[in-house]
Parts: sequence; C-alpha cells; structure tokens
Amino acid sequence: MTIPVPPPIRLELSPLEKIRDHGYGIAPSALSPDECAELIANLGPTSGPGRRALLNDERISSLARSSRLLALVAPHLQCEHAPRPVRAIYFNKSSDTNWLVAWHQDLTICVQEKMDVDGFGPWSVKHDVPHVQPPIAMLENMITIRLHLDDADETNGALKVLPGSHAHGRLSAEAIQHWRQHTPEHLCTARAGDALLMRPLLLHASGRSTSDKQRRVLHIEYAGYDLPTGMQWAEG
Repeated sequence: MTIPVPPPIRLELSPLEKIRDHGYGIAPSALSPDECAELIANLGPTSGPGRRALLNDERISSLARSSRLLALVAPHLQCEHAPRPVRAIYFNKSSDTNWLVAWHQDLTICVQEKMDVDGFGPWSVKHDVPHVQPPIAMLENMITIRLHLDDADETNGALKVLPGSHAHGRLSAEAIQHWRQHTPEHLCTARAGDALLMRPLLLHASGRSTSDKQRRVLHIEYAGYDLPTGMQWAEG
C-alpha cells in the first residue's frame, strides 16, 4: 500500500487557494456580535455535547440558505444550482460538557432511509438517523462551515487539522497515523463570529477544554450535488 506524502505548506495563498490546497480556511467576521448573541439565545442550552437536525429549525435553515453563507461556500463547490445545506449541528464544549475528538475524516451523510444504491456504503444508524458513506467524488464536492459563537483557542478545544490531508480520498488507519507523524498540525483559533470552512475529508481533531470558557459552534454542511433518484436528505 502506498502512503500519500504530505505536501509542503504554502503560506501565501488566496482564500480560494488555501481551501483547495490545505483543505480549510477562515472567513473572519462572518457573523456580527449581535448575530452570535441571537443564535446563542435561540439555540438555548444543550443537555449533551450538541443538538442535531437543526436544518429543520426555520431560523437555522434561513441562515444556512442566506446569500452571505452561500457566497462563502459556492466558490468551493461544483454545482449547477445553489449549494444545498444538508446537515446542521450545534456543538457546545464547556467544562461541564467536555470531550475530545480523535483524528478522523467526516465520511458519512444523513439520509431519510436505507437504500441499496451502487457506490453507497457501509451504512449505520446514529441518533436514529440512517448514515451512509457516499462515493468519494461526492464527499469531495462538499464543504462545511463552522460558525464560531465564542472565541476558540487551545484552552477550550479549538479544532486541529492536518493541512493537505483532504486531497487523498478515504484514508486508512495506517495512512492517518502516517499523516500524524509527518505533518505539523494546525490549531484553528478563531474569534466569535469567524467562520471556518473545511473539506469533510480533511483530517481533524479536538482536545478537551481546560478552561471555563464555552466553545459554541454551529456546524453546517453543504453539498454541490443531488442524491440518486429515490434517496433523500434527512434534513432540509
């Protein structure tokens, strides 16, 4: 098995080039302080790590389809229509609700029901929702926005990424270990209101919070493709 060699990191890149080459980028001040406060109030407290299926909430769906967010994601997707938001999750990491996330890629999409479709699999069920790994070409035509509602740094579990790892398809456990050993990780610090754009196939992780600061993030996934006939998204 051939293990991909991590590419050299280029520092002077445009936002479009950074997401193309590194797999992630920051869009500063995507939300105003008032908008962050309003989202926090509307989303309310969480009883666990987060809340899911938020595209079924009209306010979140409207934000996800706003011209402002669509303008951020559209340059990174190949689609004949407007980018489609397909999943939204609200994460709240704090000293009371604390967890770590191991290095991984986001490999699944959420659909309404399990179907026998060529190229889709394996299947699983999480939070009572069918999840499936689609063909890699579909994952490559997706992008995620993480809207930071609080400042995020090394003390409250800011996301860590391995630049360039998104460009090598679905990685085996051996390949993930190779990337960890040979690629310096990048900590995606952010200010409240900043948006982190990232490819689902980018290797990412986060540590436990070591402070009393909350780290609230609204995570929205976008697709630039339609599902096969008969298959429907679980949200939106």
